[in-house]
Amino acid sequence: MGHGGNVIDELTTDHREVEELFGRIDALPKGDGERKHYADEVTIELVRHSVAEEEYLYPAVRKYVPGGDSIADKELEDHAKAERILKDLERSEPGDADFDRLMSQLMDEIRAHVADEEQNLFPALRASTTPDILDELGEKVRRAKKSAPTRPHPSAPDTPPGNKLLGPAAGMVDRMRDALSGRGRS
Repeated sequence: MGHGGNVIDELTTDHREVEELFGRIDALPKGDGERKHYADEVTIELVRHSVAEEEYLYPAVRKYVPGGDSIADKELEDHAKAERILKDLERSEPGDADFDRLMSQLMDEIRAHVADEEQNLFPALRASTTPDILDELGEKVRRAKKSAPTRPHPSAPDTPPGNKLLGPAAGMVDRMRDALSGRGRS
C-alpha cells in the first residue's frame, strides 16, 4: 500500500503490483475460484490508487503541468470507465460468462491508462515541479491510500473537495465490510 519515494515512484510501483495480479489471474484456468480472490485484490489496489490520484496527483497536474486541466480530465474519465467495470466485476463470479469479458476489459483499460501516465503524465509532472513537491505528493498519496475506500463507488465525487470529505468515510465502511467478509486477506 505504501512503498516510499516520490509520487511517481509510489504510483509506478502500484502499477507493477497490479500488473503482477493480472498475471496471476491470467495464469489460472477460467472458472477457477482463485480468480475472484485476485480480482478482489486488484479492485482493492486500483480503488486505493485511483482515490489517491484523484485527491492529490490530478490537482497537482492541474496546478503545475501546462495543459493540466485537460490531462487531469482525461485521467478522470479513464478512472470512471475502470470503476464501472470494477463495479460490474464485483457482482460476477469466475464461472459467469461476464467475468472473463469484464476482466479482459479491465486489463485493457488499466494497461492503456498506465502507459499514458508513465509515458506522458509522469514525465510532464517531473519536468514541471521540483523534487520536493514530488516527495511531498508521494507522502500525501501514501496517507490517502491508507484511508481510501477498497470498493468501487462510481457515483462518489472524484474531485476535491467532495472526494476528500467522503472518501475516508467510505473507506472506513469498506474496510469494516472487508474485515467481516474476509475479502482482501492474502
